[in-house]
Amino acid sequence: MKKGKIVLVGTGFVGMSMAYSMLNRGGINELVLVDIDKDKTIGEEMDLSHGLPYAPQKMVIKAGDYSDCKDAQIVVITAGAAQKPGQTRLELAEINTKIMKDITKKIMESGFNGIIIVASNPVDLMAYVVAKVSGLPKNQVIGSGTVLDTARLRYLLADYFKVSSKNVHAYIMGEHGDSSFVPWNHAYIGCKSIINIMKDNNHPISDLDKIHRGVVNAAYEIINKKKATYYGIGMALNRIVRAILDNENSILTVSTYLENGDYGQNDIYIGVPVIINSQGVREVLKLDLNKEEQEKLNNSCNIIKQMRKDSIDRIINEN
Repeated sequence: MKKGKIVLVGTGFVGMSMAYSMLNRGGINELVLVDIDKDKTIGEEMDLSHGLPYAPQKMVIKAGDYSDCKDAQIVVITAGAAQKPGQTRLELAEINTKIMKDITKKIMESGFNGIIIVASNPVDLMAYVVAKVSGLPKNQVIGSGTVLDTARLRYLLADYFKVSSKNVHAYIMGEHGDSSFVPWNHAYIGCKSIINIMKDNNHPISDLDKIHRGVVNAAYEIINKKKATYYGIGMALNRIVRAILDNENSILTVSTYLENGDYGQNDIYIGVPVIINSQGVREVLKLDLNKEEQEKLNNSCNIIKQMRKDSIDRIINEN
């Protein structure tokens, strides 16, 4: 395995936003681009490489294929179909399950044994698909989960309280979607509870619900205005990659595999705070959820389980 070698599968807006942020930040030794559109892959390689003279460090960038996964430390999957007008989430999930299954098989045929990060939507389902098809230990398959949602939450809270977003400690949990929620009892600015800050400053508690709705509606608003979201998720993926490469033991709300009754769940990928290091998911951070929060998490999980039951498990098991 080559330390610092990343393979990116999918050179659309999301994948290339991640690649561009990596080029600017450094810390990556080799970046291999893989896509079904070979010409685009070569074009992206050229365009990124022309920025190397101004990058913070030397970096090898090349258009490649699935055989390059063999000695990669991390493979990031951003490929997949986008949701079309009138298309249901289940229909999108079925299409992307077939795509993920095919991509995962090709990755594993190379002899790959590193960490896979999945960003394709619906991301909690797609992480589950990749884990099942790859057969890798579950700690080595991670979905981008609610890392972007959490960043949006911290940005909006920082704006509301007029503090640095780096001093906001709050998480979005659950599905990367409309059923996500915030465990407000575990939300802090510095080391002071946000709920107490609201009370001490006579802010209406209902403002917290408005902020959460702002997070949930953010993607819809961006898509309505510019057709797609990609910079935020590109930065979020880069953040996950760096936590792995630098063995940070950082806490991130990725989509991870729950078993043995963690958060009352089994055999499901969902967004919860976990500790990330060079092995992938080191451990799940177990927060005490109140009854309402637990019900919201259960609801998120049930939405995903229903889609699996409807068709996703069947597609995974087809020859």
